[in-house]
Amino acid sequence: MKVIVCVKQVPDTSGKVAVNEDGTLNRASMPVITNHDDKSAAEAALRLKDKYGCRVVAVTMGPAAAESMLRDLLAMGADEAYLVSDRAFGGSDTFATSQIVAAAVHRIGVEPDDIILCGRQAIDGDTAQVGPQIAEKLGLPQITYAGDIALEDSGAVVVRRMLEDGYMTIRAKTPCLITCIKELNPPRYPSVSGIMECYEKPLTVLTYEDLKDEPLIEPDTIGLKGSPTNIAKSFTPPLKGAGVMLEGADRNTVTDLVSRLGAKHII
Repeated sequence: MKVIVCVKQVPDTSGKVAVNEDGTLNRASMPVITNHDDKSAAEAALRLKDKYGCRVVAVTMGPAAAESMLRDLLAMGADEAYLVSDRAFGGSDTFATSQIVAAAVHRIGVEPDDIILCGRQAIDGDTAQVGPQIAEKLGLPQITYAGDIALEDSGAVVVRRMLEDGYMTIRAKTPCLITCIKELNPPRYPSVSGIMECYEKPLTVLTYEDLKDEPLIEPDTIGLKGSPTNIAKSFTPPLKGAGVMLEGADRNTVTDLVSRLGAKHII
């Protein structure tokens, strides 16, 4: 059994967001981090490895600099990693990205007892589309918004799916794809031995030439040219002003609150 975890290196959107003229993010000018939901997915994969002894394979699509993120995951305990990187993949939207990542996963191979884990969504797009699209293109069942993952003796996976007003428990056969929320579990820190060993673990770079013969890859459905999404405008939203805190539980505080809400036409 192996767990393939799909991760993404994203711009740190807590600072200023730089945008190119074509509407795409200028990633080279911004500091990058590992997407939060993806780190939780990676931790979920490592916990399955700790409990069941499975192999963990990390996959990302991005520039050559994304190798550092994969090395971090190898230091945390992943067994091998794949960097999907080529200029032909640049500018891909969610449709094109899922096409490319699905082809990479297909090349790695999905066995009957395998699980694919993804983060719920990436903070640079917040679409929550790539994971489900990968599942669709691979013809796999999918479970989204996982807040807990367990395996049964029969080999089935049981997922506690978190909803806005409650939760849903779903049982599915493998292979399947699961998207994980950030609250699933806090990611571990790499150990000293893990850091020392991470450069000895295999990290394979997959280019367009490596994937062009995969049945899921077509030249006109990858990269900016193959992306049906059109960006009208990208910008950094203005920061919200500081809020006002009213203290006390007396009549004067209530009167003040009602007055402020009335002045803003909220009530």
